[in-house]
Amino acid sequence: MNAPRIPLAALERGTPFASRHIGPDEGDQAKMLAHVGFGSLDELTAAAVPEVIRSTTALRLPDARSEAEVLAELRALADRNQPLHSMIGLGYHGTFTPPVILRNVMENPAWYTAYTPYQPEISQGRLEALLNFQTVVAELSGLPVSGASLLDEGTAAAEAMALSRRVGKVRKGVFLIDADCLPQTVAVIKTRAEPTGVEVVVADLSEGIPAAVAERGVFGVLLQYPGASGAVRDPAPVIGQAHELGAVVTVAADLLALTLLKSPGELGADIAVGSSQRFGVPMGFGGPHAGFMAVRDAYARSLPGRLVGVSHDADGRQAYRLALQTREQHIRREKATSNICTAQVLLAVMAGMYAVHHGPEGLAGIARRAHRYASLLAGGLRAGDVEIVHDTFFDTVTARVPGRAAEIVAAARARGVNLRLTDEDLVGIACDETTGREQLAAVWSAFGVDGALPGIDALDERVPDVLPGRLLRTDAYLTHPVFHRYRSETAMLRYLRTLADRDYALDRGMIPLGSCTMKLNATAEMEPVTWPEFAGLHPFAPADQAEGYLTLIRELEERLAEVTGYDKVSLQPNAGSQGELAGLLAVRAYHRANGDSRRTVCLIPSSAHGTNAASAVMAGMKVVVVKTGGDGDVDAADLRAKIERYGDELAVLMVTYPSTHGVFEEDIRDICAAVHEAGGQVYVDGANLNALVGLARPGEFGADVSHLNLHKTFCIPHGGGGPGVGPVGVRAHLAPYLPNHPLQPAAGPATGIGPVSAAPWGSAGILPISWAYLRLMGATGLRRATQVAVLGANYLAKRLEPHFPVLYTGPGGLVAHECIIDVRPLSKATGVSIDDVAKRLIDYGFHAPTMSFPVAGTLMIEPTESENLAELDRFCEAMIAIRGEIDRVGAGEWPADDHPLRNAPHTAAQLTGEWSHAYSRQEAVYPGTSTPDEKYWPPVRRIDGAHGDRNLVCSCPPVDEYDS
Repeated sequence: MNAPRIPLAALERGTPFASRHIGPDEGDQAKMLAHVGFGSLDELTAAAVPEVIRSTTALRLPDARSEAEVLAELRALADRNQPLHSMIGLGYHGTFTPPVILRNVMENPAWYTAYTPYQPEISQGRLEALLNFQTVVAELSGLPVSGASLLDEGTAAAEAMALSRRVGKVRKGVFLIDADCLPQTVAVIKTRAEPTGVEVVVADLSEGIPAAVAERGVFGVLLQYPGASGAVRDPAPVIGQAHELGAVVTVAADLLALTLLKSPGELGADIAVGSSQRFGVPMGFGGPHAGFMAVRDAYARSLPGRLVGVSHDADGRQAYRLALQTREQHIRREKATSNICTAQVLLAVMAGMYAVHHGPEGLAGIARRAHRYASLLAGGLRAGDVEIVHDTFFDTVTARVPGRAAEIVAAARARGVNLRLTDEDLVGIACDETTGREQLAAVWSAFGVDGALPGIDALDERVPDVLPGRLLRTDAYLTHPVFHRYRSETAMLRYLRTLADRDYALDRGMIPLGSCTMKLNATAEMEPVTWPEFAGLHPFAPADQAEGYLTLIRELEERLAEVTGYDKVSLQPNAGSQGELAGLLAVRAYHRANGDSRRTVCLIPSSAHGTNAASAVMAGMKVVVVKTGGDGDVDAADLRAKIERYGDELAVLMVTYPSTHGVFEEDIRDICAAVHEAGGQVYVDGANLNALVGLARPGEFGADVSHLNLHKTFCIPHGGGGPGVGPVGVRAHLAPYLPNHPLQPAAGPATGIGPVSAAPWGSAGILPISWAYLRLMGATGLRRATQVAVLGANYLAKRLEPHFPVLYTGPGGLVAHECIIDVRPLSKATGVSIDDVAKRLIDYGFHAPTMSFPVAGTLMIEPTESENLAELDRFCEAMIAIRGEIDRVGAGEWPADDHPLRNAPHTAAQLTGEWSHAYSRQEAVYPGTSTPDEKYWPPVRRIDGAHGDRNLVCSCPPVDEYDS
């Protein structure tokens, strides 16, 4: 009997990618559905998702394609980019990513699939790597306290402005910016300043602060060192003058230059900001890159963003953690002074490892080489009678060629080099780690001076370096052993492996974090990010050299608009918090354009993400909190009362949908209609979009604007706490007020709010990931993924409900894509805390779910669609076993102060020491169904957070501590 014939078309299609992205296969889905009480995914969807929000039409997206086909499409797009050798500068430079870092960090899922290190016991590897980064920034900047990275240089400078206003002596006055600062930084600061009532003044400070400005009062000053033009000036006189006026001084500095130049701290600066991009992180058409901020000791506890600190564990061993965690600004909600809720961890790790790889001597050598090329470049131009504007510079030369600038830039481009067209008379030329003799020859040729020059070696004999002697650095930096121990690739490889082994990421097991959507980051989606045609492009390269990128960006914008039901999407915001800010600024601009400047009230449910309130404050709005009902829904009566009370002042309602409690609210359309009737707008926070894609569109059920978390729903990995992308989608009436960019007209409307990120399309370098995800899944795959995410959450809720109360449910006892289990009654009865449960999960081989958000003493669990049934069951069995352990504590079988939960997590070192606990070693480290061959061993025991907050250490500890 012949085997049944399979049609060729079916064989050609192969296995659809969606079946690899979605964990449970059809058989497992059937088992899960049976447990939840439904016969199909469609039946579950009909019961769980309110009919009033469900879309009636399928998504209009291209059909799904295979991984090979999508990679071929991306290759064709990449081939349309022209990554010419960039000498544009302006804060973005060519760099060599050491292959050992490229392969073992950037391309390694042990690093890129990790979550923010809120569970520090299982994050010691990346916390140490971030401590290295902080040490590099602190020591090069000459300031003692550095954060664990910010989003980019522009937003770091804007955060410095806000910090200066907050901690300075001058209550009013202006924020003064030197005219030689990066233009994109100036533009971001202006965007951020205007809604908060800060006046920004840009002036030439080369001769000091103008008297007319000083008379008005100055609360903060921003200087660029070296300047955007390349000039290296001594900032100390301006810093001294600013301090006499009571101003706080920020220096935006180039880390590579600081290996040769005196540090901002030594020169008197209070704050240093900048980008670590040129420390081995590709330009990526603008990002992602790790911005940085370092401050004086006095400002340490006001620093925005994250700070890695040193503490100790229960055995007194040195251990790392996020210090001052309650200082994360968004937790302060409407009292926030910043909305920063994320970092650029993966890129900070790369930059820190670049410094570990090269050491101080290697970094200084790279800097000297770049400076030497710039000196020779300028010497050759001078020999050809070209005027060089500045006598002292680091790596960037500005040449004055009256009326010929465009002609010269075009000539250089024809020779394979991009220069900066400053204006019709000035050309900027930046040298970097990748500059070679070929590029110097091309530039000289473009200027038409090559025929009159001696050879480069002859020029090298007679052209001096031009860094000013009084500014040369004399102090030692990066003296810690970590920057000297790993010179060979073997040593570096093993160091990276050691750190990765201390961490828990998605390559080990499920990270069931509610609100954070830790799902598959497919290798096929990740692969194109490091292709040089995507990674090697400068964000201000001519648009016709980025045709592939611009096509990819346009298609991704259009497909995200289709998914969400909006009319227009901007991809510029490089974090969810920045997307929130952009959306609220668009709403503000819309009201002002309509003459409704009184509309400044932002209504926010009490259960909302903390960034919502913080972003509203940053957008110049007044936050009014709306009550949340006992069922987790917005209190409709209180909402209507607030709408009536604020009337003509109402600007916007911010609401998360499904709710922060993991429930589809039935009356969302009515809520939107009530706000619209009062003249307000509706902002739907897109954090929970993984429960909607393919089923419902916010733009159809009443929302006007949303930000989307591409690092959640659309598969950009969390990277240990960043990178993220937070695009903003709007309906047509808000589209004129999306972000734009002064250096790239195509990035947004001329009527826009200005840039919210330093680069025109934010973190463009990782947009191929989401583009690929949408292309691989197609409309059918996306819808199925959402349905399985909802199924997984309901399966977990049903399995755990007999053991832990499920706090919020919708009709039929169903949840959306996540569920909240309540530990508070057990804690009250037994003394076992939510922390105890979270740490005990480590012994079972799991990362804990989201703790105490949005309700203290609870766990919010989101399985996502990517976890298979075996992993879901393993988690349920662990939680059920933990409930049994809690019962043993409650029954008095174990003492209240000595049981496996209170002492969790348990390390391998404990097994070899004296054992005096009331439970066995076996119960400690191999609980439940754990087996030795699957065991993840945490490197430290429970960490003392209070000690770390009281004794703040945020850079590599002294050598004696390190050795001990």
